[in-house]
Amino acid sequence: MSAVNKMASRRRVLRGMMGGSAVTVALPFLDCFLNSKGTALAATGKALPVVFGNWYWGCGLTPGRWEPAMTGKFSGPLPPEIAALEPFRDKLNIYSGMKVYLDGKPPRPHTSGRQACQSGHVPHGEGDGEHQSVDSIISGVVGKRTRFRSLEVASTGNPKDSVSRRSSTVMNPSEGDPAALYARVFGPEFVDPNAADFEPDPLIMAERSALSVVKDERQALMRDLGATDRARLDEYFTSLRELEGRLDIELSKPAPLESCTTPDQVASFEIDNRGYSGVEIDSVIERNKLFSRLLAHAVACDQTRVFNVSFSDSQSSLRHAGDTTTHHILTHEEAIDEELGYQPRATSFFGPIIEGFALMAQELANIREGEGTLLDRSLVLASSESGLAKIHGVENLPLFTLGGAGGRIRTGMHLQPKGDAVTRVGLTLQQVMGVSTSSWGTGSMETTKAFNEVIV
Repeated sequence: MSAVNKMASRRRVLRGMMGGSAVTVALPFLDCFLNSKGTALAATGKALPVVFGNWYWGCGLTPGRWEPAMTGKFSGPLPPEIAALEPFRDKLNIYSGMKVYLDGKPPRPHTSGRQACQSGHVPHGEGDGEHQSVDSIISGVVGKRTRFRSLEVASTGNPKDSVSRRSSTVMNPSEGDPAALYARVFGPEFVDPNAADFEPDPLIMAERSALSVVKDERQALMRDLGATDRARLDEYFTSLRELEGRLDIELSKPAPLESCTTPDQVASFEIDNRGYSGVEIDSVIERNKLFSRLLAHAVACDQTRVFNVSFSDSQSSLRHAGDTTTHHILTHEEAIDEELGYQPRATSFFGPIIEGFALMAQELANIREGEGTLLDRSLVLASSESGLAKIHGVENLPLFTLGGAGGRIRTGMHLQPKGDAVTRVGLTLQQVMGVSTSSWGTGSMETTKAFNEVIV
């Protein structure tokens, strides 16, 4: 038996009782499961999977206060509104100067920019629905063999605050309570990939068996149907095959992941009479901290390879404690300070927003994997729906990426293709993450120009 396999067979968890209930705590990871660089499993040589994250907020940033003066490789300190990303400058790419093309459609405030960045499509109106979002496209490639195809969270606590869509009619709702996310990911159905023992759930086995019977009878049924019904049934069975794939994952012992540890359980947030826990900035910041840590652990344990974070809603309804004026209202009504050259009260929200993005990166960076970190095999997009929110501008939208995608992308660069469609970024991300496509977007938003200078 090799040293690696011997260590794997001794891998275990601590078990005990607390308040009459069983408690299981995963042990910290050991480097013996990885190659020397931490990029692949030592036992199989299989590369660790890449991870995609999508981080979103509303009301943009202040033009001129987030874009570096020079393009190409960074030099000098980052601009003031993104100074919180300084610790990650070598893993950061900044994309500025791009815009949304409406093709004669009336702009929809706080919506058109989001739609263009996330789905490459700006609907004409009623009957012209939204398209599948970029995270969902990517999860169709990298998320097929994980327990959750993707995880969505909203730091506002509102499940409707989500930018992830499976189709024009299906939105992936966000989880608004960190405690609920903990229970969902690390509750009774969580299977520790480092546990020595593995027993498939008999209920899952029964479900899998029933689906197998249905699959076996499919061909006989299809022969007796007309063309229209065969097409409908084929679509139905396609969904069943996806479900079978999920159940197969539940019935298979996961490969050991030494970076997987179970996070501490978190308490629920109070829910108000609107059904969610509000948008005071301090509460949003605290919820974002908990979500960031939980998502990092979920990714490290390979429960998902795609996640979405909505720090705020598209209108940025954030407000300071004791103040009824929201960030959104301030962007429109606050005068620009003549000496400063910007709106100081509105700008006060941008610090916590970018700090929240930096915190997500830090949680990924805190999880060591050989010589690298979880952030090194992740690629996280941060975007907003506005350039200058005061006028609902859809020019010069702020776009950033953090992480190296397992060595698939070059970082530390500022790219500024002035006037190009924002869809260039989404196309680049899809190609980096392994989506087989040479174009993305609709109308004037369609592009075939990926940022080849950052693709390895």
